[in-house]
Amino acid sequence: MAFALLSRWRASRDANHQLDALLALADANAPLARRNVWLMELGYWLRHKTATRVESPSAFSEHTRLRFLLQVLDRNPAQAVRFGSMLRSILKDNDARSLFADTGMAARPALVGELISRIQTKCLPVAPNQAELSVAFALLFVSERDAEWVSALDETLVARLVQHVNEGEAATSAPLTELGASLADSIVLLCNQIAAAALEARIRLRLDNPQENARVLMQLSPMAHGLMATESASSERLQLLNQLHAALAQARSAVDSVYEHLERHGVSVDVVFQVERTRLRIERAEDLLAVWADNRSLPAYVALTSKLIAANLKRSSVGALLSETYSLLGRKVVERSAETGEHYIARTRKDYFGMVKMAAGGGVLTAGTVYLKFFISALHLNKFIEGVFFSLDYAASFLAIHFAHFTLATKQPAMTAPALAQKLDDVGSREGRTAFVDETIALIRSQVAAIAGNLALVFPVALAVQLAATKGFGHDLISPEKAQATIDSFSLLGPTAFFAAFTGVLLWLSSLTAGWADNWFALHRLHDALAYHRRLNWVFGEARAGRIANFAKAHVAGVVANTSLGIMLGLIPTLLAFVGLPIEVRHVTLSTGSIAAAIGVLGFVAVKTAALWWAVGGIAAMAVLNLAVSFALAFSMALRSHGLRTSERRSLRSDVLQRLLRHPLQALLPPKV
Repeated sequence: MAFALLSRWRASRDANHQLDALLALADANAPLARRNVWLMELGYWLRHKTATRVESPSAFSEHTRLRFLLQVLDRNPAQAVRFGSMLRSILKDNDARSLFADTGMAARPALVGELISRIQTKCLPVAPNQAELSVAFALLFVSERDAEWVSALDETLVARLVQHVNEGEAATSAPLTELGASLADSIVLLCNQIAAAALEARIRLRLDNPQENARVLMQLSPMAHGLMATESASSERLQLLNQLHAALAQARSAVDSVYEHLERHGVSVDVVFQVERTRLRIERAEDLLAVWADNRSLPAYVALTSKLIAANLKRSSVGALLSETYSLLGRKVVERSAETGEHYIARTRKDYFGMVKMAAGGGVLTAGTVYLKFFISALHLNKFIEGVFFSLDYAASFLAIHFAHFTLATKQPAMTAPALAQKLDDVGSREGRTAFVDETIALIRSQVAAIAGNLALVFPVALAVQLAATKGFGHDLISPEKAQATIDSFSLLGPTAFFAAFTGVLLWLSSLTAGWADNWFALHRLHDALAYHRRLNWVFGEARAGRIANFAKAHVAGVVANTSLGIMLGLIPTLLAFVGLPIEVRHVTLSTGSIAAAIGVLGFVAVKTAALWWAVGGIAAMAVLNLAVSFALAFSMALRSHGLRTSERRSLRSDVLQRLLRHPLQALLPPKV
């Protein structure tokens, strides 16, 4: 029984009524829900694959079935009358304004509400008893292919269909006449919505020339009302139509100017969402105006129908909503990360050896971080409390490295990838491609320098501290059991590679957080707020208040990046352990320092053990995966923000590989100038 029900459920996906049964069920006096369901079944019949051979490879089977339907109606006048009466009743009893003004538009005024609405739309079935033509439309057209075959309909076929819809009906009440009235109402409605949304304070204050553009927006509704009240084919109508077209074009330019403001002063997701919704309404108003101006043009209605199908399907897409809303934010995060990443790319020998020195300083401070972590671990605290202390240890260490102008190698890739992606703007030319390859090689070289500097000092310093403790105080800083367990935990034979890749994800997330924080700082104009803050100026004076503002602007990204990275490295493994996921972090510099401390406890006899060399292999895997994963994620996000095609990305990768094969030393040391 259950198997039979499952089979029927699977078969129902593509099941459809026969045409004679559908035509027999056409009843204009049936409840609205039944009529809307009948329309849905008609759509399934049209989409069903036909056995009839189509005229050309590019023809649609839906066209073939529609022609067959019209031929059947031509031969059966009684069925044609019922068919036309059925469609007219559906058009009459469903409000067409919802189709023209609301289809494809965000139904909620905020991003979170719209996101929830779209998830519900995707997961929940449509109730067919709603007296809205948009509901009947959604039941009839359910796939992207529908937009394609509707767009490809020829005028003759559409005219025959309209003729059958009008079968036995007076011209004055024909469906196109009724739809024309709904079009007029929808245009007025959209103009009201455009003005209301664009005149909200958060949009209005970001307009270019707010006073002038606000006046234009406020005139949209009166102009639309005046246009709809004019007589057809009059000179006044043509004049008002041109004026409304010009006002909508100016409204589009005004709304687009908000993006320029966001580019300069930081991105707000809610503002981007409102701007996108307003732009879509302007485009819809222009589309409706084009059809309303010649409401007897069948091709215009066909084109509008195709656009409405595509918009309705896009309206149900969660991915499209997030992509549209966050694309600008992603680009700004990438750009602000790029500004920071520029400092981490060594292009000359002077920069290269400077990078080695900064990384060496970072290695010294990381050695202290390693021993403080061992001390916290020895306290045997509650796991959550231990994770909190680990986070404080990491964050304090990373902030000390930042303010001492040192560097930590694994932080660099996520910051430098956006700076590299900025070179993609000119890859269409030979010079641009060469510049991109040069920048990529310089970035690889910088990572080599940073890794070398970090490991060159973290190992000897951590080892020296342990040896000094043994010689000076006569005891080890960690127990021999802990030392051996540390070496074993880094073995390449275990999950070290997976943990290292996971750490690379955290490194990328910290850079993403830094870019977001920098954007947030700019969006709220905190630099200006601090520079002109009354109490800061009163206490420190105008010059010092300005320096405080400059300091905050220069370091907000670094502080947030280092703090967030410390918190994630310390707390996320603890939180994941609570839900049964024993995932740990494996950071190459911290792990190298830990191995040095373990060797100091176990003695140099440990060098002869296989466990140590498997741990060395694990360290090498950490170096590669920490860097590669964080860089790949950051670079992928940067590429998406630039919209580069797959073939272009593949070609660039080939150019980089060819350079590395021809000049491998360039990846290790800058050429002499």
